[in-house]
Amino acid sequence: MGMRDATPAAEHREPESASIHPLFRNGSLTAISVLVGFSLSFLSHWAGTPGKWHVADLIAVTLIVIGIGLQIWALASMLFVSSLIAAKYTRAIRLFLVGLAIVALGIAAAIVADIAGLGPSILGG
Repeated sequence: MGMRDATPAAEHREPESASIHPLFRNGSLTAISVLVGFSLSFLSHWAGTPGKWHVADLIAVTLIVIGIGLQIWALASMLFVSSLIAAKYTRAIRLFLVGLAIVALGIAAAIVADIAGLGPSILGG
C-alpha cells in the first residue's frame, strides 16, 4: 500500500498575507502626497530663481531630483490596492523614507555649499 499524504487540503494553502487597515493606508498616502508636494514646490522655486547654475548646484539638484523620483514611485505604489498587503505597504514606506532622506541630503548639500562659498547664493531667493 502506497503512502498517502495525511495532511488536510486546507493546510496546503499558502498562508494569507498580513494586511493593514485601509484607513491607516489612506493616512500614510495623504502624508506622502503632502511631502511630495513640498519637495516639488521647493525644487520649482529653486529652479525658477535667476542666476547661473554652478557645479555645486548640479550636485544638490541631482540628489533632490533622485529623492523626489523615489517619493513619487512610493506614492504610485501606495495607490494600488495591493498596498494593503503589509509587506508591500512597508516597502512603499521605506522607499518613500529613502527618497525623503535623499532630498534632505540634497538640500543640506546646497546649504553647505552656500556657506562654504562654492557658488553665489546657491539657494537663491
